[in-house]
Order: sequence, then C-alpha cells, then structure tokens
Amino acid sequence: MTVHYEIVEHVAQVTIDRPELLNAVDQATEDEMQRIWREIEGRSDIWCVVLTGAGERCFSSGADVQEAVKSGRSGFEYWSMEREGGFGGIATRLTLNVPVIARVNGGAYGGGFEMVLGADIVVAADHAKFGLTEPRLGFLPLDGGMVMLPRLIPAKHAMGMLMTGRRVTADELAGFGLINEVVPMAELDDAVTRWVDQIKLCSPRSIRAIKQVVRNTSHLAPYVAMGQRLPALMDSLNGPDSDEGSRAFVEKRSPNWPE
Repeated sequence: MTVHYEIVEHVAQVTIDRPELLNAVDQATEDEMQRIWREIEGRSDIWCVVLTGAGERCFSSGADVQEAVKSGRSGFEYWSMEREGGFGGIATRLTLNVPVIARVNGGAYGGGFEMVLGADIVVAADHAKFGLTEPRLGFLPLDGGMVMLPRLIPAKHAMGMLMTGRRVTADELAGFGLINEVVPMAELDDAVTRWVDQIKLCSPRSIRAIKQVVRNTSHLAPYVAMGQRLPALMDSLNGPDSDEGSRAFVEKRSPNWPE
C-alpha cells in the first residue's frame, strides 16, 4: 500500500509512502487518497487530519512523471479528465469540512505543493522547499496551483513562483503568509501535535461549520456570506456542542464533545 491511513484519538494520519520515489503520486496512490478523503467526509469521529510524506527528504514531488510518460496521455487529455478535489484529492476539495494539517517533512513540488495549498494549516521542517515546477518540464500546474496560489499569497510573490518554477524555502514561504510554523525537523512532530491539540479543544461541529463557511463563501460579499444556510453551519447551530461547552465552562472542566 502506497498510502498509510490510521485514526488515533479522533485524528486521521494520512501518509504517502513512496520515499524511494520522493513520495510521487501515481494513479494507484491518487485512487487510494480519493477513497480516504471520501471515507473521512462520511465520518463524524474524525476531528482533524494530518497529511504528510514518508521519510525526511520529500513531502511529495507531485505526479509520478515516469508513469505519466508511459501513459502517452497528452496534457489536454489530462486537463479534460475529471479530477475530484484537485491533486491528491485535496488541493481544491470543497467537500471536506475537517481541518487538514500539512506536515511538510521535506520538498513539496508540483502536485505536492498543490496538496499543501489545499491544507488549512501548514507546519514545515526548516529544510523543506516548495515550488510549482511544472513549467520547467513543459507542463502546467493544472490541479490547483495556478488558481490557488494567487489567492493565498500576494500576487507578485505568486507570479514570481509561477513564472519561474523556482523553489522557495520554508522561511520564505512563511514570509509570504502560507506557512503557520517552521521548525527544525527534530521538532516537527511536536509542533504538529501542538496544533492538533489546539484543534481538539474546540467543538468539532464548530470547526466543521467554520471551515465550510470559509471555503464556500469567499467569493461572496460578507453580508451575503453570513446568511448562507450551509449544512455544517446548521448542524452546529442545532447541535449539542454549545450546551456541552457552556456546561463545561460553568463546571470548570474540559468539554466532552459528542460525535
């Protein structure tokens, strides 16, 4: 299996496990990731997802170029294919309301960087580098890169990366506002755990509602966005979490969030 998937204490760990190929994503890996995201979407007991790559060299180098060449598929044919949620099923996914933390343990290039763009929180090792390197091979960042990057960082920085295919450091990308925390590799897991623990302090229904509203209303004027009756919002407003949170506050204890 090229993707390891396990759930421990409400946290799903999704690990691309092809370190010998820089965690490149072939079709089998893509299909498995799509299956995993669909499963997570259907479960209420998962409160957070950590997405990473195996080893310390590369988060993901993106698409498996060797497989792409062997397929003989043209760029137009690839562009015309239905690709749910962008690269890895996560780059542009709007149907996943659970927060996703990208644990960037090394290089994130091409589709690997597109998956980082699809995460909600990014924690990176200080040796990690990032880039949409497709133009250097005559390809395009079709699975979210061209449309996501200019929406997430200042336009000149985005165009500087897109127009050159250059690789930037974790510190540089943090300066652009795209990375939440940069730490030495030895501290990466502790940093990710801190973020996970902070998320788990919050109501799962509240977090799902917040993510769904943010992801689905960014194109709307604020007063219009505030009135959208989105499913996760309605579930939070009508659910038991606020009662439990209030009782816990009065009783000076930690909430026991219902699933």
